[in-house]
Amino acid sequence: MVPPEDDERSPAGAGEGSGGFILLRAPSCGSARKQGCDPFAQTQRSKLQHRRARINQQINKEMRMRAGAENLFRATSNHKVKETVALELSYVNSNLQLLKEELEELNSCMDVYQNESESISVPMIPLGLKETKELDLLLPLKDFISEHYGEEGTLFEKEIKEFMELRQAMRTPSRNEAGLELLMEYYNQLYFLDSRFFPPSKSLGVFFHWYDSLTGVPSHQRALAFEKGSVLFNIGALHTQIGARQDRATLPGLNQAIDAFQKAAGAFNYLKENFSNAPSLDMSAASLTMLVQLMIAQVQECVFEKVTLLRAQKDFLTWLQLAQEAARVEDAYSLVHQTMTQAHVKDYVPFSWTTMVQVKSEHFKALSHYFSATALCDCPAASDAELPEHEKAFIQFHVTMPEGPSLRVLLQDPEERRKLGKAHLKKAIMKHEEAMRIHGLCKILRKMDILQEVLSFAHKRSLSKYSEIDHEEDFFETGDAPDILPKTHQKPEIKPPNFSQVKVTDLFHRLGPLSVFSAKNKWYPVRRVHLRRGENGFGFTLRGDSPVLIAGVIPGGCAAEAGLKEGDYIISVNGKDCKWSKHAEVVQLLKSTGEEGVEIGVITLQGSEGPRAAEKKAAAMSSGSGLLKSNKENSRKSLMNSKSASTLLIWNKKSKRSKNSTYSVPFTAVGDNEAMY
Repeated sequence: MVPPEDDERSPAGAGEGSGGFILLRAPSCGSARKQGCDPFAQTQRSKLQHRRARINQQINKEMRMRAGAENLFRATSNHKVKETVALELSYVNSNLQLLKEELEELNSCMDVYQNESESISVPMIPLGLKETKELDLLLPLKDFISEHYGEEGTLFEKEIKEFMELRQAMRTPSRNEAGLELLMEYYNQLYFLDSRFFPPSKSLGVFFHWYDSLTGVPSHQRALAFEKGSVLFNIGALHTQIGARQDRATLPGLNQAIDAFQKAAGAFNYLKENFSNAPSLDMSAASLTMLVQLMIAQVQECVFEKVTLLRAQKDFLTWLQLAQEAARVEDAYSLVHQTMTQAHVKDYVPFSWTTMVQVKSEHFKALSHYFSATALCDCPAASDAELPEHEKAFIQFHVTMPEGPSLRVLLQDPEERRKLGKAHLKKAIMKHEEAMRIHGLCKILRKMDILQEVLSFAHKRSLSKYSEIDHEEDFFETGDAPDILPKTHQKPEIKPPNFSQVKVTDLFHRLGPLSVFSAKNKWYPVRRVHLRRGENGFGFTLRGDSPVLIAGVIPGGCAAEAGLKEGDYIISVNGKDCKWSKHAEVVQLLKSTGEEGVEIGVITLQGSEGPRAAEKKAAAMSSGSGLLKSNKENSRKSLMNSKSASTLLIWNKKSKRSKNSTYSVPFTAVGDNEAMY
């Protein structure tokens, strides 16, 4: 195992060309830009991820060979060729099966992600990160900037390379908060990339390649939504690794594990609700539902451990609470196991995961009966003062009330308590043995010494307790103890990702405010207009900020004669770029001109010409406010808009932005936030 130091690095993958490595230790020197992990650090997790990357590439190669052989088999009519191709297909399919089994064994290496502590804890199930290929965006983005924005693409090479460096870094995030922030930063930058470079009706011609987290099967799409979804999946997966590494023998470690697994559940649930028709199985609705349930079950297990840690003084009511907490964990893992055995999931989930979940379900059911027996046999009979409180707790303890004497007699008669306790212990031992039997069916779990030690210890403890309370003169037949009613004092939460936690700045902000300069908008070429101030000024009305809008033009005025129109945006004054300038700054530039006049650069959005079009696209700003402020572009409300997704992978959230945009308003009325010049 790897020591759980804070600067450890975790796997994040890579595909062809980079060898998806992992971990590493963060550089000692500080850096303004978050860095990924050193791909050459030789830790257990890096070696594991490197093997995964190699297998992923081999699977990809075999699948291409199979596709070619299948095409040839369908196309040829030669009988001998068909026989040869069929033999080759059989060989390729056999190789694929072996590779997938090898990958499954790697995905089942849970112990690599566990903490290294002296205490004995039941291992948790973490997820490996999805791997991706390197992506060269330099030429496509430069071409798009030249074609769409009319700017020289080479002037933006620095920004493009910075984005590509960020993507490269997020492939190998550290297994701590810094790694999560790195993934979140990249995810937030994808919003700006989507808005700037992915128009609704045109593809950028770039494919995003990602490998399935569990099977290694490659998938690719042009839709940026696939990239977003895969990064979001890795955010959830990294949370599971952080949760699994915590020292759950301490209260802070348990609280951190609970928080991590709840955030993992939130990430997977958010992905399920906002994406559909994912091309890889790990992002399908059925798989994500299973992962959310698995994270909730692991949270519930941590809650049980927390209650055990906090309840140092064990009295009758405490033992009952522990029994019900254990029953709640068993109930949660039973639900996960049911989901894992459904048709769309059972052939996909690693067998070791399904077995581990079933083992935990039986184990915690055994614990619930053991704690019930301990409460009945080790605690003194209830006194008259304690009886009402004990009766109230016991009425809500079993699924069905046990047969035999009345509740009052049961709680105050030591012999009756011993009989019921013996029945609970008998059931506990049966469940312990069932858990050990299921555990023995999986060769991967058999290699996990910690799990075997936990199961063996619990079994021996129940046997020891049974021998203590078993009397030679017992001639009664031990009855069947009723199951424990599940109950928890801390219900798990599903915590959705907090995207606003990591603030980012648009790397391509020099292109101009997104309210105007985005991939979905089109405008006519820049016009250079020379204006001289007349007796009544320039003859137009200005409105808004960043960029300033010409809201109205006086017929016959200087502006009208120069060719300015309503709906034009001022992007420069005397050669000074004004895309991001405030209203007052543009006005000051205009007022400072002399008799020689001023040269104004303007653009006109296609479809915004004329008063009628202006009314249809009425201003999307409140009275007294400027045009969409640059700081508003960081809003997560806008982040929900992703119409660039293809039909294969759709970002379902509807944009909260108004359908109307601030292009122009009729000149007939001058509002409070407009001024004539």
